Amino acid sequence: MPLAIVRSRGLDGLAAPAVAVEVHLSGGLPSVTLVGLPDTEVKEARDRVRAALINSGFEFPAKRITINLAPADLPKESGRFDLPIALGILAASGQIPADQLEAHEFAGELSLSGELRPIRGALAMVLAADGETDGRSRSFVLPAESAAEAALVSPDSVFAATSLLAVCAHLRGDEPLPRASATTGESPAQHPDLAEVRGQAQVKRALEIAAAGGHSLLMSGPPGSGKSMLAARLPGLLPALDNQAALESAAVLSLAGQFRPARFGQRTFRSPHHTASAAAMVGGGSTPRPGEISLAHHGVLFLDELPEFDRRVLESLREPLESGHIHISRAARHAEFPARFQLVAAMNPCMCGWHGDVSGRCRCTPDQVTRYRGKLSGPLLDRIDLTVEVPAVPAEALQQKPDGESSATVRDRVSAALGRQMVRQGKPNARLSTKEIDHHCQPDAAGAALLKQAATRLGLSARAFHRVQKVARTIADLAGTEQIGAAHIAEAVQLRRQAN
Repeated sequence: MPLAIVRSRGLDGLAAPAVAVEVHLSGGLPSVTLVGLPDTEVKEARDRVRAALINSGFEFPAKRITINLAPADLPKESGRFDLPIALGILAASGQIPADQLEAHEFAGELSLSGELRPIRGALAMVLAADGETDGRSRSFVLPAESAAEAALVSPDSVFAATSLLAVCAHLRGDEPLPRASATTGESPAQHPDLAEVRGQAQVKRALEIAAAGGHSLLMSGPPGSGKSMLAARLPGLLPALDNQAALESAAVLSLAGQFRPARFGQRTFRSPHHTASAAAMVGGGSTPRPGEISLAHHGVLFLDELPEFDRRVLESLREPLESGHIHISRAARHAEFPARFQLVAAMNPCMCGWHGDVSGRCRCTPDQVTRYRGKLSGPLLDRIDLTVEVPAVPAEALQQKPDGESSATVRDRVSAALGRQMVRQGKPNARLSTKEIDHHCQPDAAGAALLKQAATRLGLSARAFHRVQKVARTIADLAGTEQIGAAHIAEAVQLRRQAN
């Protein structure tokens, strides 16, 4: 049969639309024509596939070969189409049976020897197919390394292949391919323990509140006071991801080629350098790729030395902090990625880092301090729920043995508070809408009076006013009380007041 159709999938953001690889052989001068909006990597498949077929012992047809990647208006990228193109050529030339192709979807990059190499986005491909409701039930044939992550979604419908020859033997019925097995972490993630931090009781309390409600946090203090050390312990205070959230996080990491099956279900901790560009932070490129905020989906994004980031980079975080997703628009491509991350940031009080220190070692002028802090815009600070000062730790405290609570102890309280939130509203307090705030975050009479007084004295915006209510709701959940009282409002206002 001079025509063969092989099923595969492309990548369009986090989506994985179906792609039909159509291969037609006809008379004429030998040539290979590849159409269907292929990028450079896909066009190079012609040479990779030719060498892989010959080195695997197959015949490369001396005919006019036309390969169409449908739909024609969907851009195709990466080497994932090597395997389906090779199988299409073999089926169209009668070297393998074509009747078995319809039962599978194929993806994989070929080496010149015919070995299969891993691809990006394998988990996203299977996840997209699993969510389709058109009644199709094809299995996937993927490179062994990629199949291990794809099996996390559907282990019964993913076959692991190591070479083109193994795939052909499977289609002939000579030697079936093995089912892929998902490899996940056998033990919980090992995060640094909060008990190792000496002193800083107020900051530890702020970390607990941030973890319990999904709130953003900004820490300000001199060099060496423990800001980075404390931020690294936040993932250890968060409960384990449920299966759906773990799959969403893994799918985004898979798009970037950074997912490891052994870390499935563990919260990510991303800490980009302050020289990161806007595209590196929010995603982008001619072919949009996820940025740091998406790679931190359902995890923690830590920005150290916050004022040192480019202002445009910081301002680009404002919308994702509110919406939980990022929409990237380019002239020819549009993509949407999830970005439900928890922001933790750290900064020095001035350029030298010692403003306000009792030693008086700071030599920054008031104008320099104002200019340094002015790098953070009001709208960005307005979106940060908690702000806490991190003072230098006295020498005598450093010489004492750690005696604080462990991460496991705090995590139990955080899990209990989050459990109350899920029962009450189905989401963490940080994600409550205005209508839900009016329903779930109303304080008692004393708390309402205190909140009104604080809003007037501090000049809180409407957004800041609502964020104080959400933080107070989290503090009440940690205390195990349904009614928000004056004490909860006072603590929430204090954590907000430090930003002003």
